[in-house]
Amino acid sequence: MQVKNPILGLCQQAKFALSAAKVDQCPDDQGYEVAFAGRSNAGKSSALNTLTHASLARTSKTPGRTQLLNFFSLDDERRLVDLPGYGYAKVPIPLKQHWQKHLEAYLGSRECLKGLILMMDVRHPMTDFDKMMLDWSQAAGMPMHILLTKADKLTFGAAKNTLLKVQSEIRKGWGDTVTIQLFSAPKRQGLEEAYGVLANWMELADKPTE
Repeated sequence: MQVKNPILGLCQQAKFALSAAKVDQCPDDQGYEVAFAGRSNAGKSSALNTLTHASLARTSKTPGRTQLLNFFSLDDERRLVDLPGYGYAKVPIPLKQHWQKHLEAYLGSRECLKGLILMMDVRHPMTDFDKMMLDWSQAAGMPMHILLTKADKLTFGAAKNTLLKVQSEIRKGWGDTVTIQLFSAPKRQGLEEAYGVLANWMELADKPTE
């Protein structure tokens, strides 16, 4: 018998559900949601597409294209949420303010939100935005898992050193409740670890299937 993580099958059948500009346009606040956040150039959409084995999230060479809360259903009660990319300089300030207002409303109000996956470019980790999200997750008591994306852009040794350095900085500033790993979408590096986090948050970790 081969035991397989049940979240893998769910992610492979992920389907676009809806886009919301405001919290009151979101799906019913029930079940399990895991949200994906990150600066606009941190590889968020690529990571989502790799985890779902699909092209659900829109990737672009122009960062900042994700301007809505995009919901992808895994089954009747579990969803992944692609949050608006943050911090891209060419986005007009009023639009940035709109995103911030509704992103904060979403993060602060969704009872079904079980955890936050934060993407950081391994070459440029711990930006002001990243620290703001760490502060928010700590204040809200929200579990957070960090993907240090684009790990293939560095040698293994350099990527590992960055992982240990960021891990140390987070433990000093935010305690040991935040988990972190290396991730590469093109190399499909770190998938099993990320699936394990999703399965745990969505209460699938103890339900292996054949």
